Amino acid sequence: MFISYCVSGVFGVKTDEVTSVMEGDSFTLHTHLTEIQRRDLIVWMFGPEETRIAEIYKQSINMFVSNERFKDSLKINNQTGSLTITNTRITDSGLYKLQIQHFEVLSFRRFSVTVYARLPVPVISRNSSQCSSSSERSSASKCVLLCLVMNVSHVSLSWYKGNSLLSSINVSDLNIRLSLPLEVEYQDTNTYRCVINNTITNQTQYLNITDVCQPCSARLSVPVISRDCSNCSSSSERSSVSKCVLLCSVMNVTHVSLSWYKGNSLLSNISVSDLNIRLSLPLEVEYHDTNTYRCVVSNPVSNQTQHLNITHVCQPCSDKIQCFSFTGAVIQLILSALVGVATIAVLVDDVRSRRAGQKQRHQTSHPESEQCA
Repeated sequence: MFISYCVSGVFGVKTDEVTSVMEGDSFTLHTHLTEIQRRDLIVWMFGPEETRIAEIYKQSINMFVSNERFKDSLKINNQTGSLTITNTRITDSGLYKLQIQHFEVLSFRRFSVTVYARLPVPVISRNSSQCSSSSERSSASKCVLLCLVMNVSHVSLSWYKGNSLLSSINVSDLNIRLSLPLEVEYQDTNTYRCVINNTITNQTQYLNITDVCQPCSARLSVPVISRDCSNCSSSSERSSVSKCVLLCSVMNVTHVSLSWYKGNSLLSNISVSDLNIRLSLPLEVEYHDTNTYRCVVSNPVSNQTQHLNITHVCQPCSDKIQCFSFTGAVIQLILSALVGVATIAVLVDDVRSRRAGQKQRHQTSHPESEQCA
């Protein structure tokens, strides 16, 4: 794509031409001759030093291929002498000069060419240096945004509210990072867009306030994984098929999602929009599960991840009595009672045995007295 138009010239010709073209496209600079005569001289030059890049003399074409700038990209029409440049680059921008000697008349034409880079789509992000915590947000508070483009030149970057221009910034030279701020209210329902444009094209990015105006990434805390003690079982009940119930929790969060993943597969998810003191999401796993689990809290700006260590987390709860089930407790009491009864029985039998032994020894040592009696 290119644009060409004429302006008044003072170089011995009627007009000069200004041409704009997108990088990678082709453009043609015309001599406006219908046919070259044998004795005509056509010379094409480039830059302030008027370096020769191509010429036709006596209907013989000479391309100055030693010029690396235009290597393999120059074509000249042998009928009209018009010059075509293909696969254009930014460095092809500049002033081109045409010299024509036709029937002993010398004339000149100048062409100003600008090659524009392909425009990137602007990126809208929150200015983290200006963000506030979730507790400070209100309907009248502000969200500071940045519209950003990288590696651009000869462009304008603008913010629009509907069709009204709010602000704009221009750059002519190569700029590594061009950004333009905008401050909006959190509850603003107007339509905003950021536009980058040059002479021949533009790119637009629309603003979604709900998605972009979230707490900054630094506000997200790492989730905490703990065992749900109300559902844990005693160690005697643990087996390869028993379950361990876990809770992933985050505190003081808003506009976030809390998710459990098994490997890369989403298992469960919960989202909250309003302020929530404590957001929790349960997960039930087997004690001997060897899969990889992780809990992730995220918003459109950032995320935080906590990986699960089943061996470490799935241990008996700190208050073991509370973690036992009712059935388990009854079994424990019955076992204790049985052990007590057995102990008493052993003691009684031992006492009886000792008394019988003492009586037998006494009769053996005093036989006469027993007979007299």
